[in-house]
Amino acid sequence: MKDITAEDVAGAPARAATLEYHDGTTRDVLYTEIETPFPEGELIVSQTDREGTITLCNEAFVRMSGYTREELLGAPHSILRHPDMPRAAFADLWNTISDGKRWSGYVKNLRRDGGFYWVYATVIPKIRGGEIVGHTSVRRQPSRAKVT
Repeated sequence: MKDITAEDVAGAPARAATLEYHDGTTRDVLYTEIETPFPEGELIVSQTDREGTITLCNEAFVRMSGYTREELLGAPHSILRHPDMPRAAFADLWNTISDGKRWSGYVKNLRRDGGFYWVYATVIPKIRGGEIVGHTSVRRQPSRAKVT
């Protein structure tokens, strides 16, 4: 996964962080305090394989993430992990969906330009023949009161 560089960051002061993922890999990111508001009346939709690699994404996902569709397809969904999100939140998500159950929660996502956006996400395992073959994630506009 490509690290976020100074050239990627929108013109605001950036902080640096190294993210460690569940598989032991790391990624260096730069991030800002610039929030992109969730698009009114839209849903962000993506699908992944069982390991979390993005296989489908809608236009709202492309716009909000700041990545191109080509950059997103084949990338791990964790490319959006913001340093402010606790690892425990994603451990809970993976434990829940690995059990074949639906998971919902508030998530702060990292944009390609170092900014962020909040979502209320619902992740649903895709089960075929009794096996989890992937996941569908639908994100909608979060409650500002809950985000605060």
